[in-house]
Amino acid sequence: MFVAAMLDALPELRARVMADLAAVLPSACGEPRLVAGTSAGLPAHDPAEPHAHAHAGHAPAPTGGFRDIRDRIGSAPLSAGTAAHAVAILRVLAEAEGRVHQVPIDDVHFREIADWDSVMDVVAAGSIAAALDGATWSVSDLPRGGGLVRAQHGLLPVPAPATVAILKGFRWHDDGVGGERVTSTGGPPGASDRPRGRRWRVADRDGTGAGSRDLPGLPNILRALVFSADASSVEAVVVLSFDVDDMTGEEIGIAADRLREADGVLDLTIGTRLGKKSRPAHDFRLLIKPAALPVVQTLCLAEMSTIGLRWRLERRVCLERSFERRTIEGKTVQIKRARRPDGEATAKVESDDLAGLDGFARRRRLKRLAESDGTES
Repeated sequence: MFVAAMLDALPELRARVMADLAAVLPSACGEPRLVAGTSAGLPAHDPAEPHAHAHAGHAPAPTGGFRDIRDRIGSAPLSAGTAAHAVAILRVLAEAEGRVHQVPIDDVHFREIADWDSVMDVVAAGSIAAALDGATWSVSDLPRGGGLVRAQHGLLPVPAPATVAILKGFRWHDDGVGGERVTSTGGPPGASDRPRGRRWRVADRDGTGAGSRDLPGLPNILRALVFSADASSVEAVVVLSFDVDDMTGEEIGIAADRLREADGVLDLTIGTRLGKKSRPAHDFRLLIKPAALPVVQTLCLAEMSTIGLRWRLERRVCLERSFERRTIEGKTVQIKRARRPDGEATAKVESDDLAGLDGFARRRRLKRLAESDGTES
């Protein structure tokens, strides 16, 4: 459904995707094709060129181990980037299956997906992701479904354990329709490149892919919307704060450095104020990636004397940034560039790269040169 929807929205990718599939599938599988269809009366295709269900012919199934499928993808003459993205998608599924069944990832055997259709799905999704390298993705709340689904090990609750493991951190909703609504093979394309929110303009294109199951009262479709992004992006960030009034300056410095170096900490600032009993206090404010909150909380309580933390989820807007390295007068520095909403570009040198230079005047001059075109005005 994902592949059909994306090729419906972006038909210019079809030749690339089909070439990658031809490179990885045995000739006995036949030629993969996209056929027109409808779901609950809604067309699931591009009016100019039908796209809906993806099919492959029949050939002896591939060995169902992660290593075997990974090696087959890696050895195929695929388009640039396809193998890396396809294996990343496959790895997400393998890691989830490994956790559920408590086996190493290299020993994972895909009992439910070890056929050429599934290999085709993974490679096609990887080809699309590689062709759109640099794009960001967002996903609507996922339908939870309900009931039981039959698997190799018997009946499992819906969503299946591997699906839940893959899609931790995603939002779900209950639309009243039971059954398996998201499968373990449907989750990895999004989970391999975690969706991020953005501020969008009007949708430029759309595409629809239909599933084979008929759902009561609603179409069984996946819809892809392709947007042009604004120069700034919107993302969630956790603001964590706490106060301390019983640590020395040396202790605070050491602890603050440890917190700044922690994975998921985007920024840390320290302010001063008067606390209870008019004692000098320091207030800490950390910006954290939401997924890192539990680990950073534990670290704060271990490194600081505070016995309580406050946090809240906020949204922030960031300009798109790019980085380059330039050598000015024998000194190599990193430059961060951003484009403002009015189109004007700004540049800033990484201050740590200037720290080794002697003299304020020299540091200031090199900074000015690096942030301009490298010549004196």
